[in-house]
Amino acid sequence: MPLVVLQPSSVTPALGGTSSQLQACPMNSGYLNDCVLLSRNTLPGVSYSRKSEFVKLNGYSDLGFINHLKCGNLSKLLLKHRILPQSSSHTSSLVIKNDHPQNADFPKYYSKREKKPFPIPIVELRRAARERLKNSRGQPRKPVPPPKNGLLVKSLVPVAYDVLNARILLINNLKKLLKVVKVHACKGCNEIHVGPVGHPFKSCRGPGASSRYGCHDWGGVVVEDILVPVDSYHLHDRLRKRIAHDERFLIPRIPAVVELCIQAGVNLPEYPVKRRRKAVIRIGKNEFIDADESHLPDPEPETPRVPILSEIPDAEIVPPSSAEETVLLAEETLLAWERMRKGANKLMKMYPVRVCGYCPEVHVGSSGHKAQNCGAYKHQQRNGQHGWQRAVLDDLIPPRYVWHVPDVNGPPMKRELRSFYGQAPAVVELCVQAGAAVPEQYMPTMRLDIGIPLSVEEAEKVV
Repeated sequence: MPLVVLQPSSVTPALGGTSSQLQACPMNSGYLNDCVLLSRNTLPGVSYSRKSEFVKLNGYSDLGFINHLKCGNLSKLLLKHRILPQSSSHTSSLVIKNDHPQNADFPKYYSKREKKPFPIPIVELRRAARERLKNSRGQPRKPVPPPKNGLLVKSLVPVAYDVLNARILLINNLKKLLKVVKVHACKGCNEIHVGPVGHPFKSCRGPGASSRYGCHDWGGVVVEDILVPVDSYHLHDRLRKRIAHDERFLIPRIPAVVELCIQAGVNLPEYPVKRRRKAVIRIGKNEFIDADESHLPDPEPETPRVPILSEIPDAEIVPPSSAEETVLLAEETLLAWERMRKGANKLMKMYPVRVCGYCPEVHVGSSGHKAQNCGAYKHQQRNGQHGWQRAVLDDLIPPRYVWHVPDVNGPPMKRELRSFYGQAPAVVELCVQAGAAVPEQYMPTMRLDIGIPLSVEEAEKVV
């Protein structure tokens, strides 16, 4: 339930005296679900329903307070007003909704002994399969749509080029921002921190952590520490047979996002791929033959539809020269991050991506490879084989959550106040500290509306 404070704009009259101006506004109007400013002659009756999130105002004389509804990020606003006769009181209802919650829990951390959950439960998958089988009985067999028939999805080719360019632009901008924003990486574990100094939390579990009592040994970082690299095998033919264990060193490995873009239609000379102009002919469940393309004219050499960017070498990186340029660079980096994730999510809906349920191994293709290189918990029982399942966006592009620093120029973070701090992806936190505006979808985990106590004694008084 939101906290509302009624503040009189003038001296409150005695009971039965003249009217006064009242304002109802939440304690922090920057990011709350409900914010109402009203004016009336008597104290209004405010009721709140958790299920429908209704705020009901009874008996106010006008609707002039609607012009002041600018103190929150309101995504949906519905106002219903009904005029009643003079003998009865005015009745109206105000509905305020927000797509994002006020606060949200941090992403769950899965230990090495715990298997990742399926994106869709097995029971739901089996129920959907039975429903499809039931609906297909007595119906003519439908042709296999692309990309399962070997052809490309034409509408997703521009999306693939946009994702590849957004990734390259993101890497180049991160290299520039690392010149002006301080980022630390622990030498004993894989944790990083964005801020002037490293955080004081004792969460290190790497080698030598016991001698440091869990404290981190901070050092420098590179782009790979912020944008976690996820590699996969490059398939010359995405409809080929599964990669055998003996072929694991014969097939090159490239970034998984790049491999996804190549399978979706991006042509890179250094990574050749087989393109079909006619759909394959299925002769079995897992067998097919290529259609005859000899009567087709020779394909013309295609030029890239969109110019592909190139990564800037580390020696040629030029940091921003002014604060305004840094802010613009941070905003551009955030847009590139969102473009890459949004476009990759579209591609994953058509081009399947698999992930191991026990380790971070990712494979771009209809079925995972057979390389027995899984070293996760109890891999001996599986003979080193991966437990493939459907991947989600965070498996392909890990967000790498870090602690959010409330005030870069303020006092450092305190170990005792750990429960009051929020978290955000490393790319988002880096851009926010560089001057970019906080995206709305990351506000719940950053906990921007939580007041941080000034001391430990004040924190102990918080209920």
